Amino acid sequence: MPPKDPCQKQACAIQKCLQANKYMESQCEDVIREMRRCCEAQAAGSSVCCSGFYREQKPAEDRSTT
Repeated sequence: MPPKDPCQKQACAIQKCLQANKYMESQCEDVIREMRRCCEAQAAGSSVCCSGFYREQKPAEDRSTT
C-alpha cells in the first residue's frame, strides 16, 4: 500500500469547502492557503495532490526573474 499523500487532508478540506460554498473560491481562501503551505513544504513530486499547485506557481516564479 503506497504511503498517504502528505497534503491529502488539505486537498479534501478544499473539496469540502468548495462544495459547501457552491464552488465560490473566495469563500475558501483560508483552506486553499493551507494547501499551498503544505505543498511548499513538500519536495516537488512527493505529493500527487500538489501537482496543480506546482504548475500554478511556476509562471509566477518565471515572471519575477525578468
